[in-house]
Amino acid sequence: MMDSSPPKLILASTSPYRRRLLERLQLPFSCLPPEVEETPLKDESPAALARRLASEKARAVSRSFPTALVIGSDQVAALDGNSLGKPGTSANACEQLRACSGRSVHFHTAVSLARGGQEVELACIDTQVSFRSLTDAQIADYVEREQPLDCAGSFRWEALGIALFTCLKSTDPTALEGLPLIETVNMLKRQGITILNTVS
Repeated sequence: MMDSSPPKLILASTSPYRRRLLERLQLPFSCLPPEVEETPLKDESPAALARRLASEKARAVSRSFPTALVIGSDQVAALDGNSLGKPGTSANACEQLRACSGRSVHFHTAVSLARGGQEVELACIDTQVSFRSLTDAQIADYVEREQPLDCAGSFRWEALGIALFTCLKSTDPTALEGLPLIETVNMLKRQGITILNTVS
């Protein structure tokens, strides 16, 4: 008898932010670390980097679990076309936020699905974030209180970081946190995984 159950779902990430986001969909899944080199290629744009890394992460884990459906995601922040990495230190976070003060920053968040080592879906969501004009004191206060050292752009928008913005524009707001859930739901549906039952 043919097994009609949905494929096993794996998130190719160790990010607690992505894990918490995917948990919102109330689907069973596991998390596995992708072994992927994340150094940008020469002249690679921030959006292209996000797409490539999301795809490579999904395919890397998928090769070890060929019957599973694997989700890979990556986010790259860009100011004036230049990538903003994770700050790592408070000093770097303050420097990033000073550069972003009064400016618009683009966050490119890509999501990929892979099965059998091959990519089956790929999309990239752009979120534009407009920062308030921030004083050095405000920046230092924010960084000290929230310690956003592992976040591209040096903020957590789902927490106090929202106070840094005047507005944000996106078709998929959870993309800013690291995984575009609206697009992920669309992809999963096309691959036979539904979130809400249609039979009462």
